[in-house]
Amino acid sequence: MKKILNYLIISVFVIGMISCTEENLLDLSPINNISVEDAYSSPSLIESSLNGMYNAAAVGQYNSTDPNGGRGYVWGAAFVEQGDCRGEDVVNTATFYQLTYTATYDPGTANNVYYWIDGYRLINRCNLVIEGVTKAISGGIITQAVGDDYIGQAKFLRAITHFELLTYFARPYNFTAGATHPGIPYREVGVDTQSEIDSEILVGRNTVAECYQKVITDLNDAESLITNTSLTKASKNAANAFKTRVYLHMRDWDKVISEGNKITGKSLTASPNGPFIDSYGNTESIFSILQASTLNPGVNAALASQYHRRLLVSISPIIWRDPSWLADDKRREDNSTPTNVGTGMVFTSGGTKYTLKYKDAVNYTDASPVIRYAEVVLNMAEAYARKTSPDLAASLTLLNSVRNRALANVGTQAYQASNFSNANALVGAILKERRIEFLMEGRRWSDIHRLQNDNMYPIDGIPAKVANGTPAGALFTLGTPYSGPFGVDAIPGSDPRFLWPIPQVELNANPGLAGQQNPGW
Repeated sequence: MKKILNYLIISVFVIGMISCTEENLLDLSPINNISVEDAYSSPSLIESSLNGMYNAAAVGQYNSTDPNGGRGYVWGAAFVEQGDCRGEDVVNTATFYQLTYTATYDPGTANNVYYWIDGYRLINRCNLVIEGVTKAISGGIITQAVGDDYIGQAKFLRAITHFELLTYFARPYNFTAGATHPGIPYREVGVDTQSEIDSEILVGRNTVAECYQKVITDLNDAESLITNTSLTKASKNAANAFKTRVYLHMRDWDKVISEGNKITGKSLTASPNGPFIDSYGNTESIFSILQASTLNPGVNAALASQYHRRLLVSISPIIWRDPSWLADDKRREDNSTPTNVGTGMVFTSGGTKYTLKYKDAVNYTDASPVIRYAEVVLNMAEAYARKTSPDLAASLTLLNSVRNRALANVGTQAYQASNFSNANALVGAILKERRIEFLMEGRRWSDIHRLQNDNMYPIDGIPAKVANGTPAGALFTLGTPYSGPFGVDAIPGSDPRFLWPIPQVELNANPGLAGQQNPGW
């Protein structure tokens, strides 16, 4: 029997993460009946395979019985929603992300389980593309140049997906000397036969150091191979931008700067709202996931559904009332009529503040932002300030380039060198700027993760949060920092809940991981 490849729901030939009886992931009769043997037999089918890989990134499958399909795991809407709700700068208003928000998940909780499952589904799709395209090049079906571009894009997605999973299922890079603590399995084999499944399920966790090195190797390959320049597929700029993020976690400040300096043709938009008014045509976005009316996670996960139409996640009074966020900052511009999307970055409903970054509450077509130039600029700013011999002037210039565009009066409100007594103070301002600039873009968890045991601004575990549920409008009154109540207690870094547990279904089916659960689970 031919093994069949499903491009549309990307549900087959998973790496043995769970048994076929639990999820039917080895079903050999998906809807379009394209065999693995034929999938790389023509240029058009190869292009379809590449598009299937991006569909897996954008939508995912969630589970085989969900009538609503995917939930945006792992690079669509779920990347933003989960990254926000693990932090303290949003409030989960309902039950949709409550277990993530309150850290009451377990090895069977759907949100963390499907982050892992859909993450490895995507990784396997990437591996199949790499192997299939390599054979197509050798067979003369496509040119070396076209094939290299496809392989580079697949390596990019493979790298960033492993990196994303590391931030949820493994301790930070600096947790041990040499990052010798457990990471995750780094999968580099495309699984489409039973023998490959049998082999891959014996592979256990790589160390964090090994995973990071493989991530960097894949991103370097992506940089050298990719010729695509479009926003919604991997590009050289995307590979270099992501390396600034990875090296920031590795605390390799010089590499953050050198990779950031490679980026060409990108610039900050004049307005902080620019990347969201036109999420596909602006100068700042580097890599975003395409969301179209016929290609997004829909009402149960699309960003404009969850954050705009359904009001399932609000801005938290914790960051809203932070005095570093000036009262007349343009990122506070309020459009209390959310159907008028031309102006404003927030809107108010019942006194509670919500983001208006995701503006299409009808068709949910806003691109899902993964990385934009503002992050690269702030990564570099932080790196300059953290170097052994800090360059505070360069750091301040970069910080101001992001912040100044949001100021009502740059002449009186821009940061001056005299505002910072030392590098520590400047780093603190950069970290606060990240919380304001990337609010409701899924970036907070990544920073909480990497700042554990930091030498300048350490975070211990997960900060305390406002109670799950819609916060009262009175809690958003400006004038003083928010000091409570906190309905969700802080979680120490030593607590097992700091990490998500490896899914139980994975442990049940995978002998290589059976004894490698995260401690405490």
